[in-house]
Amino acid sequence: MNETPVRLTMAQAIVRYLKNQYTCRDGGERSLFAGCFGIFGHGVVGGLGQALQENQDFRYYQTRNEQAMVHAAAAYAKMKNRLQTFVCTSSIGPGATNMITGAAGATINRLPVLLLPGDLFARRNVAPVLQQLESEHGQDISVSDCFKPVSRYWDRINRADQILTSLPQAMRVLTSPAETGAVTLSLPEDVQTEAYDYPAEFFEKRIWTIPRARADQELLQRAAELIRQAHKPLIVAGGGVLYSEATEALRQLVEQTGIAVCETMAGKGSLLFDHPLNLGAIGATGTLAANRIAREADLIIGIGTRYSDFTTASQTAFQHPAVRFVNINVTDFDSHKQGALALVGDARCALQELLGLLGEHSTQADYRQQAQGLHNQWEAEVERIYAIRNQPLVSQGELIGAVNELGDPDGVVVCAAGSLPGDLHKLWRTRHPKNYHLEYGYSCMGYEIAGGLGVKMAAPEREVYVMVGDGSYLMLSSDIVTSIQEGYKLTIVLIDSLGYNSIGGLSRSLGQQGFGTRFVYHENNRLPGDDAGSEVRPLPVDLAMNARGLGAHVIECKTYAEFAAALKEAKTIDHTTVIAIHCDRYVGVPGYETWWDVPVAEVSEMESVQQARAQWEVKRAAERYFY
Repeated sequence: MNETPVRLTMAQAIVRYLKNQYTCRDGGERSLFAGCFGIFGHGVVGGLGQALQENQDFRYYQTRNEQAMVHAAAAYAKMKNRLQTFVCTSSIGPGATNMITGAAGATINRLPVLLLPGDLFARRNVAPVLQQLESEHGQDISVSDCFKPVSRYWDRINRADQILTSLPQAMRVLTSPAETGAVTLSLPEDVQTEAYDYPAEFFEKRIWTIPRARADQELLQRAAELIRQAHKPLIVAGGGVLYSEATEALRQLVEQTGIAVCETMAGKGSLLFDHPLNLGAIGATGTLAANRIAREADLIIGIGTRYSDFTTASQTAFQHPAVRFVNINVTDFDSHKQGALALVGDARCALQELLGLLGEHSTQADYRQQAQGLHNQWEAEVERIYAIRNQPLVSQGELIGAVNELGDPDGVVVCAAGSLPGDLHKLWRTRHPKNYHLEYGYSCMGYEIAGGLGVKMAAPEREVYVMVGDGSYLMLSSDIVTSIQEGYKLTIVLIDSLGYNSIGGLSRSLGQQGFGTRFVYHENNRLPGDDAGSEVRPLPVDLAMNARGLGAHVIECKTYAEFAAALKEAKTIDHTTVIAIHCDRYVGVPGYETWWDVPVAEVSEMESVQQARAQWEVKRAAERYFY
């Protein structure tokens, strides 16, 4: 006999349902949601706001920016290997659309986040409500429709009973290794407050098992044969290695077979930095070791990678005329890239099965000697860059070295955009699989501090080092306040290069002299570029003062010695600390025998652009198709 129905508002029912959702993988059970981030406006205050107030065992976190809270949720999910995440809610209008950037980042990075934006009245008679987008072509269009292309699942709940079918579908997507990303349920503000008699069994505990799908056995046999036939194989370790918790299986495969490994942005930490067959970062932000082996490799084994243009160096990284690809991926889409033999399945399971199939097979001694020699050469190059003592301003590379060597080895470094990610990808020495946290699928400026908060919430026992440039800091620094309010200490390394450093370097490489990338005043109605040299008037911006005003402890530095001392002092501070330092925008980490395709103007009156175009055409000719 059915239990007596439970009469709740739709918003109350959502919160009660979410509290009872759990995930399980390999026997470990946990709540799917760690709580809810939100900023209440008229679109949710009387609905979800009231429901959260009534259910304070489902933790609500007050944040300062809707985009930031989605970044924090995604960072938390990444740190938890996609087994836990957060809910994010906002009012209709700008509160909702502020979340779109975060939704795009979560979906691109395959990270589960549940978004519950408010929406316009379903009953329509009071339209147009405040913040409503009106369309003369239909009355069922709102700004929430903008979430559709950046969501893995989207629905608008126009009746209170619709959550009975929509919420389980949302959970299915959030807990799917292959389909996960941002999930958006758009909630009209009037429907949130409407009551309905919900079946009691709807709120019973539900455990969503995260499967470890196994690849086809025949295809695994073929992959093993290709590996045996290869003379110079190379593993490209992507984020799927970490999400699958396959680092130990990867290490065993490497040591059994002698196949060298390089790492994508998302996959860095798949093999610890000091392993003699770890060649480090690959591609446009890669090391000389990885890029040289990649160029000669006759078999690429991609594990959990989507082969972004940075990984493939715009399809110039793999130049062996007969190169083949074997891809292990939970998604059918990514596994077939590069014309690969596609092993659709869980990374850890596939690696374990390949270990058994390969038996005593091992690469040739000369190949292993070459790989280990390049590994050693690269480590010497890292030491050189760490030891630079640039004057009068420090270089970015030596600052990375200081954080890596003087920071807590059990900590986590967080970054997202600008020139820092490329330098970190090359130079950071990973000491544990979660040591390196980069949002580089979307390369979203403003992710860093919010992402750092999410990482710290997921791993409060670890020190979290947020490395952020001045451009990205100016875009989104407000959740310093949230970190202080909630008691989650971050160490924020604020590197001020007086402008958009990354785009400045890219602009110079295109012959455009850094136009529009320096934070300076206009001169003679013209914004100076790098060609103006030091004869510019910098803006009177004091980022250290700004951070202090947001409640952070601030340490200002001018020299490497002061910076090193600040890192040590920061360990003794019990709340968010900002270490502020200026760096030399013109002293960068070299590129290492690689390329990234950014088109150059085909015609120009500028000789520097003409020269850059000629160089681009030479590089462009090396791009390949793989079938």
